[in-house]
Amino acid sequence: MKHVNAIVIGAGAGGGVVAKELAVNGFSVILYERGGWPDYDRHINDELISQRVQALGNAYGPDWVRQPRVIVHPDGRRETIYPDDGRYGHNAACVGSGTVSYGAMAWRFMPEDFRLKSIYGAVEGSTLDDWPITYDDLEPYYVKAEWEVGVSGDETNPFAGYRSKPYPMPPFEQNREGKVLFDTCKRMGLHPFPIPMLRNSVPYNGRAGCVRNHTCCGYACPCDAKNGSQNTVIPVAIRTGNCQVKTNSIVAEIVIDDKSRATGVRYFDENGKGHTQTADIVIVAGAATETARLLLNSKSKLHPNGAGNNHDWVGRNLQAHAYVSACGIFDFDILDHAGPGATMAICDYSHHNPGIIGGGMLANEFFLLPYDFSRFRPSGEPRWGIGHKAFQRNNYYRIARLVGPIQEMPVFESRATVDPSVKDHWGIPVVALSGGRHPLDVEHGRFLATKAEEIIKEAGALKTWINIPGLSTVPSGGQHQAGTCRMGNDPKSSVVNKHCQVHDIDNLFIADGSVLVTNGGFNPVLTIMATAFRTGEYIVKNFNS
Repeated sequence: MKHVNAIVIGAGAGGGVVAKELAVNGFSVILYERGGWPDYDRHINDELISQRVQALGNAYGPDWVRQPRVIVHPDGRRETIYPDDGRYGHNAACVGSGTVSYGAMAWRFMPEDFRLKSIYGAVEGSTLDDWPITYDDLEPYYVKAEWEVGVSGDETNPFAGYRSKPYPMPPFEQNREGKVLFDTCKRMGLHPFPIPMLRNSVPYNGRAGCVRNHTCCGYACPCDAKNGSQNTVIPVAIRTGNCQVKTNSIVAEIVIDDKSRATGVRYFDENGKGHTQTADIVIVAGAATETARLLLNSKSKLHPNGAGNNHDWVGRNLQAHAYVSACGIFDFDILDHAGPGATMAICDYSHHNPGIIGGGMLANEFFLLPYDFSRFRPSGEPRWGIGHKAFQRNNYYRIARLVGPIQEMPVFESRATVDPSVKDHWGIPVVALSGGRHPLDVEHGRFLATKAEEIIKEAGALKTWINIPGLSTVPSGGQHQAGTCRMGNDPKSSVVNKHCQVHDIDNLFIADGSVLVTNGGFNPVLTIMATAFRTGEYIVKNFNS
């Protein structure tokens, strides 16, 4: 177990980026991943085991048996659940993590998203706050992510922030549904544009262009045209000879010494054997729930409540996105199933809406395969029998959807802790989830869904309906999870500083969505990558390899 310069825990969007930044700058790196390498032949486009359905399995992990979680109900009752439960809020467990099977929307947050408290004021019952960095601080790293990982798009979104460089690839063309909704929005005086995508619209960086496969979001790419950390930054890191990827490795604890320094990690290898690996620097990138869990399980003399948790902020403010949608049935086949599915979006309702704090983008959605489609019905439609089958046959190609993520209000009591009694296969205390959404999320969701329905009706739908989030007693999670180790200038109300360096442990960093103060009205992956590029650069400049 040779000593190394840096340990990175988690091979997803943030961890892969940091590992690459360090490795190309001469740092010796071990990148730990709890899952294995994804393989399309073993992760075929079977919707019953995809990340979107999981009726019969979980193609990208975590496995169903060895990694339970606990839900803490408002009455104090504790319920053990597994990854097939929708409340689990899991991220994938494989090299690339969610970037293997994600929809790959490549959004920059808007300049307003970094200053919500300054713009909208304090919100009762929420820990809404400004970021310690601005859009301008992150802009060069958005560029770096777009060009190194690969993003397709154009510059026609009038609400977007300043860009110092164009996208490296042209945008995807509109499919049939996208064109109908694009033209409708134009007619209504709105401002539609092609969705930026972490996906090759043309061959790029030695890999193929997209073949317009309709099984995209929730699935691995058959031609490797979807850009995740597993096929971009991590291979670059490996080719330097400085980065070793250890798969099927479960990191149980960050070892902190009596001088408040991280000295390495304790982990279990693929055979279940325990090891200790030492390093000069430790970077955690396990996503908001698992990163919080690891920090809370890493107790030491100066951090008896867990690493970085002397002020009880680790695990707090867990948020993702409250998704809304409007659906409409048309009298013609509006879907042509030309992938990736989602092609157009608007940001007219992302900010500056009277009475609404923030908002969210709206986009046409990725295609549903038949089983998942069977769960989308207007009120009163049969869910089984002859009527159900008729609805499937008659409407599968005739339902358009306009979907968007509402920017959730962070809540202090929406949190990930560790359970005092339930342990996983390796004897590690598991995540316990408690709390729920802020009431404003429901109000804001209704606003955005109503706007979406207006567009669907204007497009000519014969029948429409909306879906809005309800008040939940379980925090949001999944691939968009964020907030549990938020960045800030004050150690009493944040976990990391503006460089994502844990307060009081100067060689411990976090490089995932947990550092996001707020989660934007967008898929957060590009912001996670940009933040990780910025953190990696800071480490390179301030720690000698």
